[in-house]
Amino acid sequence: MMRRFQRRQVGGSGLKGMLVKFSIVALISNAVLAARIMNATLVLPDLDANSFWHDDSGFHGIYDVEHFIQTLKYDVNIVETIPENLKNAKKKKIKPFQLRPPRDAPISWYTTEALNKMKEHGAIYLTPFSHRLAEEIDNPEYQRLRCRVNYHALRFKPHIMKLSQSIVDKLRAQGPFMSIHLRFEMDMLAFAGCFDIFTPEEQKILKKYREQNFAPKRLVYDERRAIGKCPLTPEEVGLILHALGFDNSTRIYLAAGELFGGDRFMKPFRSMFPRLENHSSVKHSEDLVQNTRGLAGSAVDYMVCLLSDIFMPTYDGPSNFANNLLGHRLYYGFRTTIRPDRKALAPIFIDREKGRVAGFEDTVRKVMLKTNFGEPHKRVSPESFYTNSWPECFCQTAAENPANKCPPNDILNGLNDELVKEATNETNSTIS
Repeated sequence: MMRRFQRRQVGGSGLKGMLVKFSIVALISNAVLAARIMNATLVLPDLDANSFWHDDSGFHGIYDVEHFIQTLKYDVNIVETIPENLKNAKKKKIKPFQLRPPRDAPISWYTTEALNKMKEHGAIYLTPFSHRLAEEIDNPEYQRLRCRVNYHALRFKPHIMKLSQSIVDKLRAQGPFMSIHLRFEMDMLAFAGCFDIFTPEEQKILKKYREQNFAPKRLVYDERRAIGKCPLTPEEVGLILHALGFDNSTRIYLAAGELFGGDRFMKPFRSMFPRLENHSSVKHSEDLVQNTRGLAGSAVDYMVCLLSDIFMPTYDGPSNFANNLLGHRLYYGFRTTIRPDRKALAPIFIDREKGRVAGFEDTVRKVMLKTNFGEPHKRVSPESFYTNSWPECFCQTAAENPANKCPPNDILNGLNDELVKEATNETNSTIS
């Protein structure tokens, strides 16, 4: 039997009062871990969401900041802003030195290059920071810290949690439901380079978006499609579900932005699964409109997908939403997921388009039954740690090796008592 590992580590020596600030958050847990590695103070990260979501609410707008800081207080000292430095009786904010970490930087880079710059300047500003700390680290406690951040410290603000729960309650009042993250939006299609199924005018839009936002690369649609690099179309999603035995009575919550290509792509899917919902259709109110704009809407979708009976991502490549959800659902009780193997399914769908439909559903079903449905499994590259943190972040309730044993449920009380004792001892030492 498995259970989440929640042990906090107290103490540490080294640099007190040093600061680290991050401007881009793809993996906030990496920001916390970088601060922990250098024994530095972390300034709350900024969320760069304005360019895509047109939302400047930032970290404070969607996350419970007090909970974040309190949950991690045994790991990292966290402040909301860079403090002022008192010099010559004048207060002046510390100006951080901007530093660019290498991609997938090892721990040694942070304990040498970054640490030296922090000693020299008092504060460093790491940018860009997405994927700037190696995922595979041979330090179980560091990996567990990432899980503490992702699955314990990062909690949405109370109004987002309340709204999400009310949507789930309303959906579940009619029975079990499935959630689908339908990734068929302009940015993902442009990134994948899958243009040929669209009209000439739509292809121009996608190509222009790609030129403006992604590095130049030769992309041939037939080649990309054959190796599963294209996002599944809504119709293909429906065909997979149908082959797995789901029918038109299945209730589906759709987490998706604006689907590219218009309603013609949704019609085949809707004809197979008419009982579709999203946060707007489930709950009509002014409160919902006010609290689902920009990042908040994505946060609500995330929570509904996390709590759904079954979750299906249609494109879990460079999509933090889907990857994090897969990892989160695995962490919280191995919740059922349907994760299509796009590479194995691609030739089957191509054959179908060419009229070769004999045995189509049986073939799809055989492919899907070989996939993982949310059970614990060994992480194999290129699967991400954030998609599958097993076994590092899991412990055993009955373990022969004490290192694998789950901590007691009152671990936080124990740590608080330990801190009180340390403070008392320091006071007594000062008095004596």
